[in-house]
Amino acid sequence: MRFSRCHQPGAAVVFRRRLPSSRSTNSSNRPLNMSFTVEERGNPNSLSYRLFFKNTEGKYISPFHDIPIYADESQNIFHMVVEVPRWTNAKMEIATKDFLNPIKQDVKKGKLRYVANVFPHKGYIWNYGAIPQTWEDPAHKDGDTDCCGDNDPIDVCEIGSRVCTRGEVIKVKVLGVLAMIDEGETDWKVIAINVEDPEAKEFNNISDVKRLKPGYLEATVDWFKRYKVPDGKPENRFAFNEEFKDKDFAIKVIKSTHGFWKALICQQTNAGELNCKNTCVSAGDSPFCCSADEAKAAVGETCPCGKEEPIPSSVDKWFYYERK
Repeated sequence: MRFSRCHQPGAAVVFRRRLPSSRSTNSSNRPLNMSFTVEERGNPNSLSYRLFFKNTEGKYISPFHDIPIYADESQNIFHMVVEVPRWTNAKMEIATKDFLNPIKQDVKKGKLRYVANVFPHKGYIWNYGAIPQTWEDPAHKDGDTDCCGDNDPIDVCEIGSRVCTRGEVIKVKVLGVLAMIDEGETDWKVIAINVEDPEAKEFNNISDVKRLKPGYLEATVDWFKRYKVPDGKPENRFAFNEEFKDKDFAIKVIKSTHGFWKALICQQTNAGELNCKNTCVSAGDSPFCCSADEAKAAVGETCPCGKEEPIPSSVDKWFYYERK
């Protein structure tokens, strides 16, 4: 499905997945069949732009907290919220500190953030997003990386053939994980493939990516290592000598971040500046519980969807520098 730009307040884009109405942090062992909508607010490519999520009942939800981690727990199939479609540059992300955690563009020094094109790459080289109901705890020092978490949901690089749509929720098969250390913080990068991809059956572990998509994993390390250099930052580092760990290791990491999220949503750890308001997970006596009316009123206070702003031509510039 292509993403159609709206020019009317409250316009929405419909996807096929149904979100749960039960208030529980427990995952179901049964495959989930879901449908939901995403609603644009503000002007695309502007500071006001937001992408909110709604369930089939028309109730606003949090993509961080309300979308289940599992699409099929028995098969270790996870949900992925697509924040950035492949080949695009806008650094879109789940706004973990905002009410209901809409997707918005990252801002640096008052300006919208776009990732630089470090030759030979153009934009993000995978569909990029996050697994809901996960959290890399900044108070937990990982035994493998010797660094604490980056305070975000765990990231996913989806390597399938289709360019996804911003705000789309897909079911993914986990293949492996890369342990990046970003400015002293652990920032896991899960490698996965959409289960609906025509080639998905051929990919079952990280070794299959090496065999069937030669050069892709090397390009992934190169991309993450150098993408901040044009902004004056040093190259990122990696644990395990830049080697990808396999599927079982990746699933173990994901489950541990789900455990950290559970502690967060159950108020067993300090949320800090994170916004944990949700409409489907927390019980009525929880301070994180948000009514449908409260959510609707808050979204209604944001700017209505308007005219798409132009993307700066500088976004297409290529950067070159010698590798170390």
